[in-house]
Amino acid sequence: MDRWRRWLSPRYAWARFTHNLGPKLLALGVALTLWFLATADRRANVDQGFDVPVTVRDTTGNGQEKRAVGSLTPPSVRVILSGRPERLRELEAQNIEAVVDVTGIPEGSFTQPVTVTPPTGTAVQRLTPTRVQGFVDTQVQRTLPVTLSVTSPPESSVPRYVVSPTEASVTGAGQTLAQVTRIITSPAALAAGAEQEVPLVALSSAGLPVTGVTLRPATVTVRRLDTGELPVKTLPVVLNDPPPTLIVTAISVQPSTVRVVAAPELLGRLREVSGTVTYRVGTSTVPVRLSVPAGAQALEAVSVRLTVAARPVLTPPVP
Repeated sequence: MDRWRRWLSPRYAWARFTHNLGPKLLALGVALTLWFLATADRRANVDQGFDVPVTVRDTTGNGQEKRAVGSLTPPSVRVILSGRPERLRELEAQNIEAVVDVTGIPEGSFTQPVTVTPPTGTAVQRLTPTRVQGFVDTQVQRTLPVTLSVTSPPESSVPRYVVSPTEASVTGAGQTLAQVTRIITSPAALAAGAEQEVPLVALSSAGLPVTGVTLRPATVTVRRLDTGELPVKTLPVVLNDPPPTLIVTAISVQPSTVRVVAAPELLGRLREVSGTVTYRVGTSTVPVRLSVPAGAQALEAVSVRLTVAARPVLTPPVP
């Protein structure tokens, strides 16, 4: 007890602290130096995150089986790498390999771990998520026609295009491929007589891109055949009046305007396009017979949805 009381005395505590002060400070300095040298590399490292797409490895049957993986969720993982700043600045997501191995997994749903191989000079600090889900299915291939998609041309042009090749094959897991209803070109804006190589896109029935499929070829060539602009003018469609015995209660003309090709002097005189329909009681959709002057041509077909009723006959009052 007396020993602990002595430590409560400031004079005794100071005397013990300063006893052999030089060797103590030297030992402390050596310890700090060793710690600094041992942790220099660790303190020089920094962390950086990358969004890395997950690739699938499947060597089932030595890779001879026709299998495909669809509905991979999530399609990418967040990888936090540790390394020197100059090394991390050199890296991009495609330099990092994140793999899910489905070798030997039977067809159907799966949940598998993701393995990340860090580039040289780096280490994986964190991976989110560590597992992904998907569906192993039989690989299927279909051939579909290529649908052209172009930006809206100006009203004064009637462009003509040709696509080569006109068909493409789409390959993928059966469940995923069942969603594909058509293949279109990415929208292209071509000048007269020009051609351009454009990517293909697989679409669902809702018009949404379908991922997880492979298109061959991945691009097609779109060529514009016309050599320039034609004299074209957009004009409203005006219908003939119904007979006096009928009343039109609802009308919808589709389209309400048409493009007309003609010589410039003739187009300058045109203000509208006359359309003739046959009116009858009831609701019906009927074609419109367009009337354009000789030397002019309408580029669109027009129809009209009509609701027609008989006009009431007024009975004269009885005297």
